[in-house]
Amino acid sequence: MIFTTLHRRLRKIHAPTPKQLALLATLAALSACNGTDTRPPVSSPGAEKQTSTAVLETGAAVLQSRPPLDALNTYLDGFHFYNGMMHSQMEAHHYCSILNEEVIQCVIYDGNVKEAHLMGVEYIISAKLFEGLPPGEKAYWHSHSHEVTSGQLIAPGIPEPAEHALMEKLVNTYGKTWHTWHTDKDKSLPLGVPQLMMGFTRDGQADPDMVNARDERMGVDSAAERDSRKDIKPQPVLPGANAWMNGKVIQVPDPSGTASHHPAARPAQEGDKGVNSRSPSP
Repeated sequence: MIFTTLHRRLRKIHAPTPKQLALLATLAALSACNGTDTRPPVSSPGAEKQTSTAVLETGAAVLQSRPPLDALNTYLDGFHFYNGMMHSQMEAHHYCSILNEEVIQCVIYDGNVKEAHLMGVEYIISAKLFEGLPPGEKAYWHSHSHEVTSGQLIAPGIPEPAEHALMEKLVNTYGKTWHTWHTDKDKSLPLGVPQLMMGFTRDGQADPDMVNARDERMGVDSAAERDSRKDIKPQPVLPGANAWMNGKVIQVPDPSGTASHHPAARPAQEGDKGVNSRSPSP
């Protein structure tokens, strides 16, 4: 069951000794400088934050409880594409909470720094729950089997054995993803309408430059991740998922004229190191 292995490992961890605390402090300092921070591709317009606002934020952080936010304790990094428009791809940072052993909910950002923009949401359910969905509903959902076995889906910052255990739990799940702020298209404000996103289902679909840029920035190797997950054997994808592969593409038309799938005003460029990965404009 999801995260049972992680919980067992955590229960075995004892209070750190002074030497271990010093080592942890050193590792934290090093991790802050290793280039794993991912900046959003756009900046939002607006007046600079005033001191009074910062004071209010600090006070709220101290005085208010945030149980729903505190529950977002799992970080996943992967890639999405617009349903029906595979050429429009982007990196997606998921911060997830585990509602139970069969339902996970994630908020998605275009980076992993405090300035990152909230791009959308993803709901993740077990194969058992997916199988019970109405046939028409299943077309909104995508499988996670290739994302896991390809090594493209990662859980930054946790030890490899723990990440492997997590991927074993995710490989047979299904996701329903909506993006509401299309910063990958250089939208500096949340314009247009939500768009249904999908996940990759086989090799050759994800832009290799996009994946390589993420790997270099995060200090990971998707190919090595793939090799380490060869023992993870996904079940066959259930009928109804990844409906786009059978010609059934669901997408929301944009009557406002600011459709999210318009080509980017500024395509991804070589100098965009440290910025959230995306595919270039077609």
